[in-house]
Amino acid sequence: MRKIILSASVSLDGCFEGADGGLDWHLVDDELHTHFNDQLRGMSAFLMGRVNYELMARVWPDADADPSSSGPEAEFAGIWRETPKIVFSRTLDRAGPDATVMREVDPEAILELKRRPGGDMSIGGARLAARFRQHDLIDEYRVYVHPVILGRGRPLFEPSDDRKPLALAGTHTFGNGVVLLHYKSD
Repeated sequence: MRKIILSASVSLDGCFEGADGGLDWHLVDDELHTHFNDQLRGMSAFLMGRVNYELMARVWPDADADPSSSGPEAEFAGIWRETPKIVFSRTLDRAGPDATVMREVDPEAILELKRRPGGDMSIGGARLAARFRQHDLIDEYRVYVHPVILGRGRPLFEPSDDRKPLALAGTHTFGNGVVLLHYKSD
């Protein structure tokens, strides 16, 4: 069965984005971007909320045509174009030619997606991840902790009464100080 993998960058104090919604504190250099590409290249789908999809769709479809793009950035543009997207939105009627819109997180529909053949699926966005967590649909967590304390911002995981035990699958420290914490669901 295919897995759903959450990959997210957070500050040391657990923020997914800054108080102003900004991500300018992310320390994504060529080493880390190459790692992201290696993780995402084999995914059968990107599962995204509308906001995340629209942000990504503004940048990545033709980023490899931008001479200022680094090698890993240009490579990701191709990965972005080639990977099907499932966008969860109540307001979008349709998305790009490579994207399917789903209105809600229907656990049975998601389990059916997981049963289909193909590579694992990557989920992005804190709000969407929270809805998937409510239904225990996330199989792996790859949390990239950036060496910065924001003080304020939106947390990756909102307060919840749901406890979820996880098993450590590995760690990795990148040259820029970012640490990957990789966990699997029990």
